[in-house]
Amino acid sequence: MDYKINADIEYDLICVGGGIMSATLALMSKLLKPDLKVLILERLDNVAQESSAAWNNAGTGHSALCELNYCPEEEDGTVSIKKAIKICKQFEISKQFWSFLVESNLIKNPEDFIQLVPHHSWVTGKKNSDYLEARYKVFKDHFLFDSIEFTRDIDKMKSWFPLIANGRTNDEIMAASRIDRGTEVNYGALTQKLFHILETEFKTPVHCNIEVQDVDPSADIDWTVELKNLKTKEKLQLESKHVFIGAGGASLLLLQKVEIEEKEGYGGFPVSGEWLVCNNEDIIKQHNAKVYSKAGPNDPPMSTPHLDTRYIDGKRQLMFGPFAGFSPKFLKEGSNFDLLKSIQFDNISPMLGAFWHNLPLTKYLVEQVTMNHEDRMNELRNFYKDAKSKDWELLVAGQRVQIIKKDEFEGGKLQFGTEVVSSKDGSITCLLGASPGASTATYVMLNVLEKAFPEILNSEKGKELLNKIVPMWNTKLTEKSFKEQLKKSKKALQL
Repeated sequence: MDYKINADIEYDLICVGGGIMSATLALMSKLLKPDLKVLILERLDNVAQESSAAWNNAGTGHSALCELNYCPEEEDGTVSIKKAIKICKQFEISKQFWSFLVESNLIKNPEDFIQLVPHHSWVTGKKNSDYLEARYKVFKDHFLFDSIEFTRDIDKMKSWFPLIANGRTNDEIMAASRIDRGTEVNYGALTQKLFHILETEFKTPVHCNIEVQDVDPSADIDWTVELKNLKTKEKLQLESKHVFIGAGGASLLLLQKVEIEEKEGYGGFPVSGEWLVCNNEDIIKQHNAKVYSKAGPNDPPMSTPHLDTRYIDGKRQLMFGPFAGFSPKFLKEGSNFDLLKSIQFDNISPMLGAFWHNLPLTKYLVEQVTMNHEDRMNELRNFYKDAKSKDWELLVAGQRVQIIKKDEFEGGKLQFGTEVVSSKDGSITCLLGASPGASTATYVMLNVLEKAFPEILNSEKGKELLNKIVPMWNTKLTEKSFKEQLKKSKKALQL
């Protein structure tokens, strides 16, 4: 997508990064106010090449149906589902946005990016099985999750996920749950569709091979964005009222150049991911499920092992992981100096504090990095006993930068999840962090719009449009409205 950038325009919004976040924000902005002047800039030669790419993320529609880290066990033994409710609602808001685009004939063939794949949780041992049953009972009482099934029966598990259950005996203590409305999402394909709508319907193309080098306050408008064309080496300065930094791991490095006090103290810890990918079609056909288990007692949430059916480029796939790797890069296509460049005077203390209080994470990463193929296969065999080494290959996934921020008790805290950093007036916003990321893009970008363009969202026209696009946004969640919207998105997305 090579287009000449018009440097004479004063833009309303410049989005840095060509991933799912910028695509969602830009399209939502144009739907609500078509005359907004929006510009999208991407450093690589195409969109959705980093965190949004299909192989660079898990593809699970993170709706808390199977991810056990969203349901912590409290000290008194009860299971909290507060975070699960929040995540589930956010994913359903994403589905509503995509459904609106399908119903408006802006997206055709939703099966190109979303498929129905049941979500399961599976654990071993009495303690974990009792926990899973306790979670099931709490889930069953909430309308978001009331279709959940639970079993300790090996024959039932064989019908749910035969690859895992076959070859096991009744004296093995196990438990599993299932919610059959789970999804598998190709966020790369979705991102490309969103940008296609922007280009064809709103004449808003993505400008690729453009590196944003700095964002400075401007006397005339709000921000001056300094950029470089990586092909021609030409440098430009653009003026914009609002800037959104959604450049994955590179967001932190750009945020640190922006002159706002809200950026103070933020640091980042890069973690790369790896998958075992099955190359045997006969095995791939035997598994149609996403099966998540529990992370080890000292392992981080990102290490939750899962055996997943994927649909990528029209082909069914099977993968297991994630395995962690370490690279000082903040992007897959980043620099080995990224981590070093991110260390500044205001975040030295938080980063040292986070390191000191996360020594188990360091130990975990060292163990992961030193694994060989057989070590990884043995991890897989905890799931799928008959896995043969020749049937699986290692694939390097995306690069994630976990947030480090100030903490008055620990000096610095490593935070899992995503966070929007914003100037007081909302004229510049930056997304930091990782999972559940893409699954909650619509919800997160609506929050960005609320900060940046409150006058649009709070106008009568804006409220009316939003109610059509995302009916569950900013409304009290009720069983009736949820079930109605679930039925509607099921039909629109052909699930």
